Order: sequence, then C-alpha cells, then structure tokens
Amino acid sequence: MTNKMWGGRFASGPDAIMSKINASIDFDQKLYAQDIAGSKAHASMLAQQGIITKADAAAIAKGLDQIKTEIEAGKFKFSQELEDIHLNIESRLKELIGDAAGRLHTARSRNDQVAVDFRLYVREQVDGLLAGLKDMMLALAEKAEAEAGTIMPGFTHLQVAQPVTFGHHLLAYVEMLSRDLGRFQDARKRLNESPLGAAALAGTSYPIDRAATAKALGFAGPTRNSMDSVASRDFALEVLAACSICAIHLSRLAEELVIWSSAQFNFVKLSDQFTTGSSIMPQKRNPDAAELIRAKPGRIIGAFTALAIVMKGLPLTYSKDMQEDKAQVFDALENMALAIAAMAGMVRDMKPNREVMNAAAAMGFSTATDLADWLVQKLKLPFRDAHHLSGRIVALAENNNVQLAELSLKNLQSVHGAIDQSVFKVLSVAASVKSRKSFGGTAPANVARAAKRWLKILKGNDK
Repeated sequence: MTNKMWGGRFASGPDAIMSKINASIDFDQKLYAQDIAGSKAHASMLAQQGIITKADAAAIAKGLDQIKTEIEAGKFKFSQELEDIHLNIESRLKELIGDAAGRLHTARSRNDQVAVDFRLYVREQVDGLLAGLKDMMLALAEKAEAEAGTIMPGFTHLQVAQPVTFGHHLLAYVEMLSRDLGRFQDARKRLNESPLGAAALAGTSYPIDRAATAKALGFAGPTRNSMDSVASRDFALEVLAACSICAIHLSRLAEELVIWSSAQFNFVKLSDQFTTGSSIMPQKRNPDAAELIRAKPGRIIGAFTALAIVMKGLPLTYSKDMQEDKAQVFDALENMALAIAAMAGMVRDMKPNREVMNAAAAMGFSTATDLADWLVQKLKLPFRDAHHLSGRIVALAENNNVQLAELSLKNLQSVHGAIDQSVFKVLSVAASVKSRKSFGGTAPANVARAAKRWLKILKGNDK
C-alpha cells in the first residue's frame, strides 16, 4: 500500500527496511506538544486570513486538543507506517473531524513544521536549563557566603600552591556558570524566530500572516529567509555548544568532589542522598552522582559532534539527513538538565571538614610566596632575588621536616641576616588569605562581598 499522506506519486509502498530507516516516530513523538501548538497557531491564522473557514479552524483546534489528551493519557496509538509525529497527528485528526483535517496543511510543509516544532522544543529546554543554572549558582553562592573564611589549600598541578578560602573556590564556579548562563541566553535570542510559513523552501502564494503565528507561539518574529528557515539547525548546534562548555565546568567540579570526598583528602562529606555503597565492601561511600556528572560531557559533546557532522555537507535546503538532528539533541538536553540538578543537590548537601582543610592549607610550604612578598616589601629586595631566597628557606624547612612557620628566627637569618621577627606574621595561612585583598582575591572580606553580590543578583534584587 502507498502512504495515504503522500502516495499519489507512488504506485506501491516502501520496502519494510525503507519504512524502518525512514520512520522517526520512535523519537520525534517527543515533539507532540510543540507540533500541536504549531498546528493550532497555523489553523487560527489561516482562518483569520480567510484561507480556511472559522468553523474548520475551530474543529481542528478541538480535534488537536483531544489528540493531546489522548497522547498524555497514553491512549494514542503511534504508527511507524505514518513515519513521524506530524503525519501521526494529522491522520488521527482526520479520523476525528473528517475532511477539515486536510485543510490544516494548507500553506505549510513538513519542512517548516518540523523546524518550528524543534525550535519550540529547544527553546523550552533552554528555559529549563537557565532556571537550573541559576539555582545551582544560588546553591554555590549560599555555600560560599557561609564558608567565606574557611581556609583550604589552593592547587596548581594538583600540588599545594597557596592558601585560599573555600568560599573563593566555590565562587570560581559561579563565575564559570555565569558565562554558561550568558551563552544559553544568547543562544535563546537567536533561536527565538519562527520558521512557520516558510513552507517547503520557497514560501507560499497564500496570503498568510507569519508575524501572527510567530506571536502566537511566543517568538520574537518570523525568520527572514524561507530557505534558511528550513535548512538551518545552527540554533541547535549553538545550544549544544553551550551545553558542552557547561558540561565541562560541571565535570571539573564533579572531579573535585570525587577528590575532596576521598579518605585521602577528607575535605567534604556527601550524605547518603548523593552517594552509594558497594556490593562487597561495606565501608564504602561512593560519590557516584559526581562520577556520573563527570561522564556526561562524553555524550553531550558527542551530540554536538554528531549534529555538526550531519549538517556539514548538506546543500540548501532540506535533506532527509536532518531527521538525524533530534535524538542526540533530546538526549543531550535532558542529560544536561539532570546533571545541573544533581550538582545543585550535591553542593547543598556537602559538608566541609574545616579543620582538615585548614591543616592541609598549611602543608606544602603554601606561604612561600607570602615570604617572598615580605622580603620584597620589608627588605626591598628585587622579587627574583626574594623568590630565590624563599626557595632556599623552603629547602631548609624541608630538610628539617618542619613547616615554614615552625622554623626558628635563627634558621631564617642563616639564609638572610636582615630577616626579623615580623616575618612570622605572614607565614600563617590565616594571614596569607587575609592579605589577598586585591580585586578578585581570596581575602575573606572580598569573598563575603562577592557572595552577597551574587546572592542579590540571583534572587532578583539587583538594581
């Protein structure tokens, strides 16, 4: 049998394997709500323009509402023979309202229909991601404010570098996520144009009102070129690119949670809500949520790569290759939302072990730079000379198996005779972090101000 929606040109039906590879209903049924919304807006516009009767438009809207109810109740029967969500809905609509259903497709094509459905879906998901990111940033900022004075080691090369505060460390991720937020906001602005009415590729001879359907669907306006409208998926690529960068940021924080919650570090503790046990080792508390977030960039970046490869060689306008645009986008956006929600939960859940962090900050001669700065400021030495002398003092402490603050004044003067008792004021980790008052530095007062600023912004009180 031929396909009743487009079979006039064909004398026989497709081979079974052709039907299987051609059908997309198994995944694009996810677009049912967007497809129905687009069809209702289109039918209303057709009636307003006198292209179909208002009675037909009312019947179409009523039938589409019933179909939506059936789908959401699990009573709708999807057919692979009807290929996609568009034809499945249209076929059921004809069963419900008769010939009026055939008038719905006037002045449009599945090409602009799927383009508007996909934009509506991606826009909705981006709105969810924006809300999730703001919540995660809020969780980090709240924790940062509470831990503005909590000292921990800062690392380079995963080696103890200089003391910082835990709050400062957390606010670093707030800054990263704020840029992710901006990328999603920018992507949303660019995707928020309606391709409905572009038809197959050339527009239509019917007197349609594309501005009306764009407004009805919440778009800023219609797309400006009918060919670009149906040929482009860069809006999805841009969102996937933003997802990829955001997923990398979440993965870095997830890696730190894995490290921090290990017995060797013991910087933070995650509760039973965000850890799992072992099937054989009863003592284990595994940070599985963090580990799974650490893995998410694989599928999210993979989705971007897959769609980029699909689109890279396509001539204008629509090609069936573009049917492969959805499954990976659906998967990436859903996993991005899940990762953000799980990370926000872990941030709120984690409890810092302040004593352990403070002790670790004092290890590894972390105030050696403070010592060098003291030599420059107090003894007026060139920084390179001060750096060299500080290195000699670190070696002395290491040979004596003590920290810098535990060296005697005599030890220090053996390296440079002008060093006096005041040097010990800069060798503690507390003094070190307190002195980092430069803009963006880790001084607790800075961190408290920065956290308050972010809390004001995120709670919507920033004027």
